[in-house]
Amino acid sequence: MTISSSLNAGVAGLRSNATRLASISDNIANASTFGYKRVVTDFNSLVLSSGSRTYTAGGVSASTQRLISEGGSLVSTSNSTDLAVRGRGMLPVASRAEFLSGSGQPQMMLTTTGSFRIDADGLLANEAGQLLMGWPAAQDGTVPSYPRDTSDGLEPIQFALNLSGDPTTSIDMSLNLPATSTIAGADGAAQDLSIEYYDNLGTSQSISMSFTPTVPASGSSNEWTIVLRDSASNDAVIGEYVMTFDDGRTSGGTIASVTTVSGGGYDPVSGEMIVDVASGPIAFNIGAVGDTYGISQLSDSFAPISIDKDGSPIGNMISVEIDENGFVQSVYDSGVTRTIYQVPLVDMSNPEGLIPMDGQTYRSSPDSGAFFLWDAGDGPTGDIKSYAREESATDVATELTSMIQTQRAYSTNAKVIQTVDEMLQETTNIKR
Repeated sequence: MTISSSLNAGVAGLRSNATRLASISDNIANASTFGYKRVVTDFNSLVLSSGSRTYTAGGVSASTQRLISEGGSLVSTSNSTDLAVRGRGMLPVASRAEFLSGSGQPQMMLTTTGSFRIDADGLLANEAGQLLMGWPAAQDGTVPSYPRDTSDGLEPIQFALNLSGDPTTSIDMSLNLPATSTIAGADGAAQDLSIEYYDNLGTSQSISMSFTPTVPASGSSNEWTIVLRDSASNDAVIGEYVMTFDDGRTSGGTIASVTTVSGGGYDPVSGEMIVDVASGPIAFNIGAVGDTYGISQLSDSFAPISIDKDGSPIGNMISVEIDENGFVQSVYDSGVTRTIYQVPLVDMSNPEGLIPMDGQTYRSSPDSGAFFLWDAGDGPTGDIKSYAREESATDVATELTSMIQTQRAYSTNAKVIQTVDEMLQETTNIKR
């Protein structure tokens, strides 16, 4: 009977508008929640039967959808580990409780913003107990190649709050020795240079290098005597070498030969000489024979051009920096800055198909499609904004307007039920 279908349609209208009111209430309640994605309710009509003579009301059904790809505005903060995604892509996170349980690789979840802080375990966690994940960097700060279609290479970011220090094992040096010091009549004054290095305990030590020219009675010798002393061994001599330079037209100023008087030998092909300090051997790269890199002798003043070395001193971490490409750097009070992780951005074909979880996080599903891990700023992704949070996507004015519309629609459907009830009562009264 069509009058009964009207009653069912009214009940369906109440149910659907109650669903819409629930989504509106959730949106308003989370108007101040960072990273919240608003929920919208769509109505769909139901058709049971219709014809030219009779019509049966089918009513309405409601469906909800969370607009995950719709972001809120970014606001600045004073914390370097407050992160937001500027553009497309999401940050990979994992449950802290799951990670600490030791049950294996934690499941990757996704978020678009978070206020991350270093906890007692050195982990970078947000207020919802989610850990920021990234690819670990190698010792030299480079990030190896990891698979991009799986989260297997990702690890929760964990900091070493104290840097134990690494010993120096190699030193590359480039400097010029004045050619005028090796000609007849020169004063023969030595040129001194001190190079800092780090021992096995991360303590700063130094190698003193003395360059003494050989002054001939006539002409030019192009010869220098190099003496190295180690501060960790009470300035004991750890190496002595005689270096001769070429003065030819094509290779003038380059090393012609190095003769070892004491200490480790010199390799004319690699340009390295091995020097033994108190903490172990150090490879000095002074330049190969005939090479323009390294130590040269030109008609210029004594000039150390560059000295590059590995190793680091002990230190305590004082800050963390995350750049727009997702590289995570720890800064120590010793002046050392280390790249330790890279945070990728996760992208998928249908973000609205993600499964919402607590704490503004999401989990992939068959509806969201396969995901891919991009370097931030590459492909379709945006970049990572440090010192920033993403505000809620809720527009309170819009939600209040929708609430008024929902209230009126709910009242109207209730009126339909009341009217059907009165009509059924009239039908019952016919028998009286």
